[in-house]
Amino acid sequence: MVNPSVRRRFVAVAAVLGWVGLSIQMYLIFHSRWTLDASLIGGLVSFFSYFTVLSNTLVATVLTCELTSRDSAARRWFLQPWVSSAIAVSIAVVSLTYNVLLRHLWHPEGWQWLADELLHDVMPLLFLGYWWCYVPKGTLRVWHISVWLIYPLVYFAYSMWRGHLLAVYPYPFIDVDKLGYPQVFVNAGGLMVGFVVIGLVVIGLDRWRARSL
Repeated sequence: MVNPSVRRRFVAVAAVLGWVGLSIQMYLIFHSRWTLDASLIGGLVSFFSYFTVLSNTLVATVLTCELTSRDSAARRWFLQPWVSSAIAVSIAVVSLTYNVLLRHLWHPEGWQWLADELLHDVMPLLFLGYWWCYVPKGTLRVWHISVWLIYPLVYFAYSMWRGHLLAVYPYPFIDVDKLGYPQVFVNAGGLMVGFVVIGLVVIGLDRWRARSL
């Protein structure tokens, strides 16, 4: 039996940490743009052009919906097991991609280090813990993966379009100017395969957890 007070405290702490991580990252981007006398609107667009930021925003939104008691269409939608599971897959991809492909490329310090740890390590672990303990199990099907893939595919298409217009790419492994389209599509294909594999793992765990409860 899940203790409601323990569940609420866990979700509350996770939600706060999620929004704190996003707020720090937004502040750092805005501060950098301000010191360069660059457009703050451009900074906002840049902020939401990262898969990490988008996925963490979804994570924080689900946790916030879990905390609220007021019923709404948005709350019902985000708390559906297949939606929360899709976000769990996405945030797992964020963490694995960063730690395997990107962490060695730079060494942030201070507030940037804190934001990085929250968004790439702490929140993925907390949300996967939330998914494991509190999201209802037994409803996921393999076909859900085809729906979950819409999010990264749309993001990739947007990144290619934005990069073509501005010559700015959010991640080095999709930088067309340096790698060329063939290599970028190979890299993106590898990430999509990884997304599918993690999705299959989540579905397998969902079924196993449903049988064990």
